[in-house]
Amino acid sequence: MQEHTAFWYFVHNKVAIIAFMGWFIAQTIKVVIGLIYEKRFNFKWFVGSGGMPSSHAAGVTALATAIGLQEGASSAIFVLALMLAIIVIFDAQGVRRSTGQQAEILNKIMDDIYFRGKIQEDRLKELIGHTPVQVFAGIGVGLAVGFLLFYNI
Repeated sequence: MQEHTAFWYFVHNKVAIIAFMGWFIAQTIKVVIGLIYEKRFNFKWFVGSGGMPSSHAAGVTALATAIGLQEGASSAIFVLALMLAIIVIFDAQGVRRSTGQQAEILNKIMDDIYFRGKIQEDRLKELIGHTPVQVFAGIGVGLAVGFLLFYNI
């Protein structure tokens, strides 16, 4: 019997593949949207946070969906994945969005100070969290990826 490495088991794990693909597809959609609207490629769209759809929501929703389909909705591991998804989704839409809004206000303050010649600082990252629409779009991507891939891989 052939022994496999932990990496082999991971890349052949249906749940891991689905979770990763949920995130990857959402990130790819962000790049396509950026290309359409800005007519240029920006690598930050692929690795950065924020934007439409929420890859955080897509990844954890795909994960919870795959676990639910594989282990059953009454399993403890599904409940764990569902609670993780709920926490990540609320964080993506709530806390992280508020942080982005605060960064935007602080950047405006820094602009005022800078233009008066008193201080120059790096700008804070404003696109941190997600709007509710971006989160729901991410959940939709995650559900679609979860169901489609679970029955097709």
